[in-house]
Amino acid sequence: MRRLIRACYTGAGGYSYAKKADDVAREYGFDRVAHLASNENPWPPSPAAIEAAADALRTANRYPDERASALIEALRRYHGDYRFVTGSGMDGVIETVIRTVVEPGESVVVSTPTFSFYGIAAAAHGARVTSVPRREDFSVDPAAFIEACRGAKLAFLCSPNNPTGNSVPPEVVEEILEEMDGLLFLDNAYVDFADLDYRPLMHRHENLILGRTMSKLFALAGFRVGYAFVPEWLEPFYQKAATPFALNSVSMAAAIGALGDLDRMQKIRDHVRIWRRRFLEEIPFRVYPSDANFVMIDVTPHTGDEVTERLAARGVLVRSCTSFPGLGNHYIRVSIGEDWENAQFLEAIKDI
Repeated sequence: MRRLIRACYTGAGGYSYAKKADDVAREYGFDRVAHLASNENPWPPSPAAIEAAADALRTANRYPDERASALIEALRRYHGDYRFVTGSGMDGVIETVIRTVVEPGESVVVSTPTFSFYGIAAAAHGARVTSVPRREDFSVDPAAFIEACRGAKLAFLCSPNNPTGNSVPPEVVEEILEEMDGLLFLDNAYVDFADLDYRPLMHRHENLILGRTMSKLFALAGFRVGYAFVPEWLEPFYQKAATPFALNSVSMAAAIGALGDLDRMQKIRDHVRIWRRRFLEEIPFRVYPSDANFVMIDVTPHTGDEVTERLAARGVLVRSCTSFPGLGNHYIRVSIGEDWENAQFLEAIKDI
């Protein structure tokens, strides 16, 4: 029966997950492991989010609001008067956008190296994926990207980029938007940690989608809440293509609670910025400047896999970047965790 499986899934590919901390702890005999592999927020959700989620459990026997009306109203209070759509994580938003606009055989453009799921999701819908390599310093070449986008309905650009951490200046994004015919999905999963604002571009361009998530700054990774700023014309078609009841009522309630806890969010931003600077100054390998809650490190002459294993043996879980298309085998990505996690990582990487 294996013949029934689609060709794009029979060979190598698929999303590559980081090791689980519990597996590392068992393997090396640790009571606790520094979780620095998945760009998570190291602290639990806001008490306001936990309380709202607990209250929502009382009515979890009912289907959630298919339009996520209360959450969208909370997003408008937080961001301003924009159009929003939601999904089960930003991954769900990405899949729905592809399903909405891309026919099998049509081109989808991806700036690489980057989050692999753009290409995985596009291929799953029968699209032809065109990768556009970044420059040597991982900046985007707008001319090359624009050229690749000719005739494509959809393109993906991540800023701040995963795993490199660098951002695309808003003026470069605008240059791309003015020249391309299709939609640009600008993944802003980590923009809450950057001093950048792409939202004004939504007022000037009808071919821009800004993807956002509650998983990072808002500490709701386990709730899987994604959303996006979309042009008004796209919203009704997105709703037709969306999976029914994709976002559950408990997750929506948690997101609404988290959006109201602004003081907590600022403390987390401050913590990330302090440790980003320390990582840049203290790590004895080349560290790339980052606008996200992680840094990418060139561990030459070692490989990323080798250093990841050696750090795991010291109770520190980081991400080897060998699975990122278009990136060499000598990089690791390290999230910013709690103080003790970061200190343990610095001690271990200095020994290497």
